[in-house]
Amino acid sequence: MAEKNRKIGKKVIIEASNIHKSFESPVLKGLNLKIYEGEVIVIIGRSGCGKSVFLKHIIGILKPDEGSIYYNGLNISELSEKELNDVRMDFGMLFQGAALFDSLTVKENIGFRFYEYTKMKDDEITEIVREKLQMVGLVGIEDMYPAELSGGMKKRVGLARAIASEPKVVLYDEPTTGLDPIMADVINELILKLQSELNITSVAVTHDMVSAYKIADRIAMMYDGKIIEIGTPEEIKNTDNQVVKQFITGSSKGPIDVISGK
Repeated sequence: MAEKNRKIGKKVIIEASNIHKSFESPVLKGLNLKIYEGEVIVIIGRSGCGKSVFLKHIIGILKPDEGSIYYNGLNISELSEKELNDVRMDFGMLFQGAALFDSLTVKENIGFRFYEYTKMKDDEITEIVREKLQMVGLVGIEDMYPAELSGGMKKRVGLARAIASEPKVVLYDEPTTGLDPIMADVINELILKLQSELNITSVAVTHDMVSAYKIADRIAMMYDGKIIEIGTPEEIKNTDNQVVKQFITGSSKGPIDVISGK
């Protein structure tokens, strides 16, 4: 079993300052959050509350209507596309559902960045792919296609792709969604293992409290477009905040409107 045995720095590596974002209606409404180098921070909240939208702001896929996202002091929203692409090399992301390219092999999926953006030789890419697959407990599947993989295998291939370029930050979008409890625990163990071995900063969004308690150094609750509480897993378990308490206990009774989701 992987252990939480990490040294978390005091350096703020990512900072969200007063983030507002609307589509047809407001989603993020003045969100503020500081993420420290070396930690695993888990953002919890109901489905559709804006957790994944926030992740997309961190890597510049979306830009805020108001406010700023800083990475190592750089304002992400002010960077040119070329500068943004350079910054993104510091990030890996495990998308919800793994988001593998169906027409590409496992090797081509994991090595996608290298094939597209570098002049690395094929045998060099193959070596990286095999190394990362071994790290996630998969060997000898380089030539398989996503359709031949189970849900858990797809997640692990997605994880291998996320760490292929040795990122400083890994973002996890609902890493255990769609998995049975045993395979979900395999993914949680892998997240902890990779965190320890690679010395990265991890940001995960989920509504799976079992996963949140297991992997997090800190848990932040998103509600009504903002972070309303943040603390260690133990602090969140013992919260006096009735909104947080209702969510983490899964109760239909409380201040959260279970009909409208607000």
